[in-house]
Amino acid sequence: MKPPDFEEKICDPAALARWLGALPRPLVFTNGVFDILHRGHVTYLARARALGAALLVALNGDASARRLGKPGERPLNPLADRLALVAALEPVAAVTWFNEDTPETLVDACRPEVLVKGGDWPAERIVGAAGVLARGGRVLSIPFEHERSTTDLLRRIRGG
Repeated sequence: MKPPDFEEKICDPAALARWLGALPRPLVFTNGVFDILHRGHVTYLARARALGAALLVALNGDASARRLGKPGERPLNPLADRLALVAALEPVAAVTWFNEDTPETLVDACRPEVLVKGGDWPAERIVGAAGVLARGGRVLSIPFEHERSTTDLLRRIRGG
């Protein structure tokens, strides 16, 4: 059986040179764990996509996500599942991953014109900002429109 079309948007970082050139420019880059998707995530991704011609989302690999110090056994969903869910979202042109603590090497390699994170990240602290700004790009912190949190959602599910 043929895989669903959205799986074509999952791009191996080791083959970056092969798929990056196919993405329209200006390219918007964001990253995160995206463990349990909620309204805040999808609204944020839609707003990010509106800032350019294509949105590339880089997910923390499982070990990278665990090193972030999130509570509990996070991520709950393994990388392959998180990649598929994010790839299935309409605003996302491509999704990849990184296993390092930060996506800085990936940001540098992708050379996006726009680098974004959610409203809890001041623009000057966004990893990769210096390189994007040096190339004449933009770095933005997108304000939260829906106060949602995966940690809070899990607390509610677990009856806490």
